[in-house]
Amino acid sequence: MPVVSKGVTKQSEDFSKWYTDVVKQAKLADYGPVKGTMVIRPYGYAIWENFQSILNQMFKDTGHVNAYFPLFIPEHFMHKEAEHIEGFAPEVAVVTHGGGKKLEEPLVIRPTSETIIWHMYKKWISSYRDLPLLINQWANVVRWEMRTRLFLRTTEFLWQEGHTAHATEDEAQEETLKMLEVYRSFAEDYMAMPVIMGKKSESEKFAGAVSTYSIEAMMRDTKALQSGTSHNLGQKFAKAFEVTFQNKDNKEELVYATSWGVSTRLVGGLIMAHGDDKGLILPPKVAPYQVVIIPIFRNDTRDLVMDKVNALVSDMRKADIRVHIDDDEKSSPGFKFNEWEMCGVPMRVEIGPKDVEKDQVVVVIRHSGAKHFIKMGDLVNFLSEQVVTVQDELFQRALDFREANTHTVDSWDEFKETMEVKGGFIKAFWNGSAEVEEKIKEETKATIRCIPFDQSSAGGKCIYTGEESQQQVIFAKAY
Repeated sequence: MPVVSKGVTKQSEDFSKWYTDVVKQAKLADYGPVKGTMVIRPYGYAIWENFQSILNQMFKDTGHVNAYFPLFIPEHFMHKEAEHIEGFAPEVAVVTHGGGKKLEEPLVIRPTSETIIWHMYKKWISSYRDLPLLINQWANVVRWEMRTRLFLRTTEFLWQEGHTAHATEDEAQEETLKMLEVYRSFAEDYMAMPVIMGKKSESEKFAGAVSTYSIEAMMRDTKALQSGTSHNLGQKFAKAFEVTFQNKDNKEELVYATSWGVSTRLVGGLIMAHGDDKGLILPPKVAPYQVVIIPIFRNDTRDLVMDKVNALVSDMRKADIRVHIDDDEKSSPGFKFNEWEMCGVPMRVEIGPKDVEKDQVVVVIRHSGAKHFIKMGDLVNFLSEQVVTVQDELFQRALDFREANTHTVDSWDEFKETMEVKGGFIKAFWNGSAEVEEKIKEETKATIRCIPFDQSSAGGKCIYTGEESQQQVIFAKAY
């Protein structure tokens, strides 16, 4: 398990350094030997496994099935959809040699799988009876990033990517929004991370999409993190790969497509949405361990304490509480307290010989520091209740933080001052012009995170041009 030897940089001093310190000291991940690559260590991977397990069931509950497609894509596939290749060209890694010989055609290492999947869908789809086709895959992808950061942006990362085919435009749009809602539910109900749902601007949408939708979360440094995207691809990929079907009237039509995905950057989001100067704070629903028990004993009291610990652990596991016993005798209790605070375990149970005599234990809540003295017979019920309470409190704390750092502005001067002094999310009207969007980005480094679904019925004026506008958008500096 993770070993913590030193403290971490304070968030207020250097948030970026704090983040890297936590990732490394909690032993979530480390740098790989190739620049920009990441080794996910067991504790970090356990978090990702929990994400996978929950999302996998959510996908299956909405009618999707899993498959797997090749890592290597013939280079000419990437040129079939012009907008798609233009968007990904700078990030593509290409294999030119294999088996000691130069390949007849270079192979692209997948940056995303639309092209190879639609090549296969052409083989599988011929009739309306074959639709909808609802497939997801869990995979790794490679994007040759210039500036990388563990979990948030790496050359190779893990993700899921859903790719679906539909008979009608309405069905594709319904799917696009349905999966965005799945992501919202996962982020808020499991990660305890409040998000804003909305549509991406044209310049921020996925390469090759008709429209892109996202969930946007605020981190503890008030920057935004795009935490999941869902794309309506229209008929662009079907046209590029000639994927057609016979409709009920025996007429040939192009199918409609969607794609959607989240990645290991969500682990980075979890760290930055909840962590503090002591390290990680994990919501109980996604924590590898919800409870860590630290027995405190000398040689002559070891059996007395451990008998009670083992009995309590048995009861916890019957109640589906994920628990870990830290009975390592090489480290002091104080060291262990700091270690597990760094690792963000939601609840810590301390039990020594005096606690056994009193028939009680000490329970410390990670995010609040609250200390409770609980009778042993009441412990399992108390911990089960705390799983819910801690989850709710972390969500509310993150929501309160976002609301306190969300500002509405009506003028360009106010926008610039707010972004420079306060940061956070800024709600402002925008005239829909890509040129204006780019100028705002150049002058303030703020981007349009999304056009929220929740719009005021009353319009306003574009903060940059003063023109009448019906679109209030979320601006922020982002990861």
